[in-house]
Amino acid sequence: MIKGENPIEPREALRQGSSPVAASRTLPVLSIWLRDLIISLAISAFIIIFLYQPVKVEGTSMMPSLDDQERIFVNKFVYRLEPIQRGDIVVFRYPRDPSKSFIKRVIGVAGDHIRIEDGQVFLNGNLLDEDYVPRAYEDERSYPEVVVPSNSYFVLGDHRTMSNDSRDFGPVQASFIYGKAVFGYWPMDKMGRLR
Repeated sequence: MIKGENPIEPREALRQGSSPVAASRTLPVLSIWLRDLIISLAISAFIIIFLYQPVKVEGTSMMPSLDDQERIFVNKFVYRLEPIQRGDIVVFRYPRDPSKSFIKRVIGVAGDHIRIEDGQVFLNGNLLDEDYVPRAYEDERSYPEVVVPSNSYFVLGDHRTMSNDSRDFGPVQASFIYGKAVFGYWPMDKMGRLR
C-alpha cells in the first residue's frame, strides 16, 4: 500500500468500472467486430460492383414479366463467360442517352433477319412464338426487315404497346449491354428466377 492513499477493495474497484481486465477485454472484441465489418463491406462491394447489382424496374415496358417498381438482380459477369442469347432479358445503356438504362428482351442476335408484320415478329423467316407477350400487350405495328449487324442485338419490350425498343432506336451494340436480369426479389409474390 502506498503511503497516504486509501485502500480500495477489489469489489469496489469493479463497481467503479476501473478494472483493467474489463478494459483489456473490450478492445480485442471491438477490433474483431470492426475487422468483420470491413471484410463484409468489401465482399458486398465486390459482389455489387463485379457480379450482381440490385436494380429497380421503372416503367411498364416489360410487363407482365417485370412490373413497374419491381426489384431484381442483374448479373454483370455472366456475359464474360457465355454469349448473349435470344430470350435473355438484358440491361443496357440507352443508345440515345447513355446516362439512362433500359431493360428489354433479346429477340435477334448478329446475322438474324427480323421483320414485324402487324405486330407478329418473324425471325429468319419463321413466326416467333412469344408466349411471354399476352394478347392484350401486342400491338399492330409493322417493321421492315433488318439484318442485325455484327456485335449488335435486336431487343423488344414484352409490353409491345408501351415499349421504346429496337423498333425505335435500332439494334443495340454489345458494348452498351452490361448485364442480364436473372432474379426478382421484390415484391415477395414475384420472387424467383426470371425467364
